[in-house]
Amino acid sequence: MSDSELVSQRRANFEELLALGIRPYPNAYDATHRVADIVATYGEHAGEALEAEHVPVRAAGRILGLRTFGKANFLVLSDGVATLQVYIRQDSVPAEAFAMFKLLDFGDQVGVEGRLFRTRTNELTIWASGLTFLAKSFLPLPEKWHGLQDIETRYRQRYLDLIVNPDARRVFDVRARTLKTIRGFLDARGYLEVETPMMQSIAGGALARPFVTHHNALDMKLYMRIAPELYLKRLVVGGMDRVYEINRNFRNEGISTQHNPEFTMLEFYQAYVDYEHLMRLTEEMFAEVALQTIGTTDLTFGEHAISFAAPFRRLSLRHAAAERASERLQRSVDVDMLRDEATARSIATALGLAVPEGVGAGKIATEIFEALCEDDLIQPTFIYDFPTEVSPLSKQKPDDPDTVERFELYAGGFEVANAFSELNDPSAQRRRFEGQLADRARGDAEAHQMDEDYIRAGKGSASTASSCCSPTAPASAT
Repeated sequence: MSDSELVSQRRANFEELLALGIRPYPNAYDATHRVADIVATYGEHAGEALEAEHVPVRAAGRILGLRTFGKANFLVLSDGVATLQVYIRQDSVPAEAFAMFKLLDFGDQVGVEGRLFRTRTNELTIWASGLTFLAKSFLPLPEKWHGLQDIETRYRQRYLDLIVNPDARRVFDVRARTLKTIRGFLDARGYLEVETPMMQSIAGGALARPFVTHHNALDMKLYMRIAPELYLKRLVVGGMDRVYEINRNFRNEGISTQHNPEFTMLEFYQAYVDYEHLMRLTEEMFAEVALQTIGTTDLTFGEHAISFAAPFRRLSLRHAAAERASERLQRSVDVDMLRDEATARSIATALGLAVPEGVGAGKIATEIFEALCEDDLIQPTFIYDFPTEVSPLSKQKPDDPDTVERFELYAGGFEVANAFSELNDPSAQRRRFEGQLADRARGDAEAHQMDEDYIRAGKGSASTASSCCSPTAPASAT
């Protein structure tokens, strides 16, 4: 049958249900068990024990399988977590219930009442004594043996993905456990969870293009936050020496299965420590979260086996870029070459990279690193010591004015964390912002805006601080 014919058949079945006097959408169903709880509690019970206990259950869920054999029939009931077989005999349920069963379709939702037993094939099953119609699925679901494969449909119709792909629910479960473990990890170390504004008068804290909105009462332009950074730093200035936020951010940039205009990110700050401390803390957190969430520090991502056991590998950004450029060009490229704008630009040109006019050597070195290195960073790797030019909020290294104390953590070819020792010299911060304004005037839409209040707050702070932000894993990558 075509999809339109299947829809017509389902509507006809629904009309027949109404003709039987079936209430189509009841307000509630008094279930005593979830399907998953039944499977977890009684999944290992032998058939003899179930017969002796005579376990009564009432469960509700979606039909993910139907088999008809005359007087003896089966359906597969799912609550989104587990599935359970239901045995329906004509002489064991009311006549109306059996007539209703004949009109059910794959995807409908029902409530089942009965007792547990095991079939001749030893499958845990509900022997139904009652059947209640709960909701009709008018649209046919994808064929169960192949599931839903189209990536576009899976992301746009997440509900459909959850119905027919059992592994899709696990992504949500793992994500929830991950967030719970992160909170526990930071809370145990004296961090305080806070919330900061999502609409801001200045889009700051990151180099990204914001979404713009308008506040009617104040008649002013506002930006959806691209990061909570500058507001969290204000809290540190105010004396809250360890804070964190699991926050929603909005960036008006590219979109793909790996880049979403809105995403969740963890950002935390600690006073009186530097980026070396944060590297150690980050290693510890990733290992603990992995153990608590999935029971191991080893996981599979695509074709790769990845270990989050500490310590992680460390590479400076310029060394990583120089090393890969040397391999690609088959000639020696060293770090000093990437510190000179003209030489760095010629190297980028030889590599086939288009670099905008007006940018400095630090930006060019970063472009080379991103183009040549990121995809190959499979095992957890700290890339540290970034050029000052691309890090307007970071503190410089004492012996190197062109470099800041910043790191990014990569795993599976993705950036998963970004951190640095915070710049707390208000005069230096103003110079950095002015440099960003110059970049903005040259057409860089992602350059940072001036934030006078942030500089004012910095004038009242003499403490050092470090921050780390980690995007939570996208659903497709968990």
